[in-house]
Amino acid sequence: MSLQPFTDNFADNSTEAGFQFTFSCAVCGEGYKTKFIEAKSTKKGNLLKAVGGIFGAAAQIAGKYSVGYGIERATDVIAGRHEGMSPEWRKEYDAALEQSQAEAKAHFHRCPKCTQWVCENCWNEQENLCVSCAPREAVEVASARAKKKSEDIAAKAAGTKVFTGEIEAKQTLCPACGKPAGAGKFCVNCGASLSLVKCPKCGAKNPAGARFCGNCGAK
Repeated sequence: MSLQPFTDNFADNSTEAGFQFTFSCAVCGEGYKTKFIEAKSTKKGNLLKAVGGIFGAAAQIAGKYSVGYGIERATDVIAGRHEGMSPEWRKEYDAALEQSQAEAKAHFHRCPKCTQWVCENCWNEQENLCVSCAPREAVEVASARAKKKSEDIAAKAAGTKVFTGEIEAKQTLCPACGKPAGAGKFCVNCGASLSLVKCPKCGAKNPAGARFCGNCGAK
């Protein structure tokens, strides 16, 4: 069997019941699964006995083959799946793979620069190249604008003063025992009142126990 160039990015989903393949985009990895093709040869008694053991091992081999393996690797995998199968099955397989290639190829484009097969989403129809070789202008502009906007917002935020208070630790000392009194109306250590005392001269409020007004100096 001679492989076509399109088959270097595919996974074999075939079972003893029939043939099916998933062809994948070389850029994004998204795949297109072809229609299921029934294997007529499996209905014959001389094939059913061989199917059980063959497909168990073949499934493990096919599971290792995915996007990224070349044509030479694909040849090894397919050869492994064909081992022990009847000539009728091999013929059906070859025909199914060829039919599936033709079906899937309609959903992909071959980039003339990198020669990769890509899906519609990864094809730049204006440049007739894949988006890896020729990124879409509108997408790149939008991406660059979004990145610049994010950088501008970060720069603006960095230069904006959002806190105007003082960074300092404050605590009230009890006028009676001199220890930290807490945030209540009475000292947590000695129970003395922490209420402010009004100066009889200027009316300013001073801590309880103060001997002189902190505003006017009156006793």
